[in-house]
Amino acid sequence: MFTGIVQGVATVAAISDRPGLRSFTLQFPPGFCAGLEIGASVASDGVCLTVTRLEVEAERADFDVMQQSLNLTTLGALSLGSRINVERAARDGAEIGGHPLSGHVDFKAQLLSIRQPENNHVLRIGVPAPWMRYIFAKGYIAINGASLTVAEAGREPGGSGWFEVWLIPETLRMTTFGDKAVGASLNIEIERQTQVLVDTVRDAVDERLGPLLPALEKLLLQQGLDLEDLALAPGLRKDA
Repeated sequence: MFTGIVQGVATVAAISDRPGLRSFTLQFPPGFCAGLEIGASVASDGVCLTVTRLEVEAERADFDVMQQSLNLTTLGALSLGSRINVERAARDGAEIGGHPLSGHVDFKAQLLSIRQPENNHVLRIGVPAPWMRYIFAKGYIAINGASLTVAEAGREPGGSGWFEVWLIPETLRMTTFGDKAVGASLNIEIERQTQVLVDTVRDAVDERLGPLLPALEKLLLQQGLDLEDLALAPGLRKDA
């Protein structure tokens, strides 16, 4: 498990390919490898990877990434010199400064726009269907391994949409978000409690309404809503 509090930025120092597998050597910031062991987990841009070789004094470690992970995440696009967010696995009793993360990326999203109000950095991120159903304003989300709060969110017909996060200078200093340009791909892990809540509501509505469900969806659409908005009803919201 991880906390979503990025502990540093690592650089891709070497890449090697074998059939169905790619190996990365990551160069970590000073002190990151202290106490690290072979077999330990490190979140790399939000992807949980296992240490396969370690050079503690050189602050380097190797990781193997299978083809499925390369296809589903941004790791497949890394090259020599690429910078990524890293976090070591949380210890028992550790403070959860962000929110609990599994390191299992759900989907890739695209950075749609960047705004820079004074002392802030605002990212608007596009979300493909059906993942937007799990993203709400004031909820948690993990982007490239960083736990962030959704500031605003908008749904589009068909189940896609967008959301925004605001980044303070300290977040920019400790992560790679300041390097990202419009069009960049980002790894997204949704908040699991929200997913369970939304899926439970959808299953309950489907089970109880059955044949009436298409009519309900049509009625909600006319009001600019969808079934996911039922999860925001009083008594169901986590902040209600």
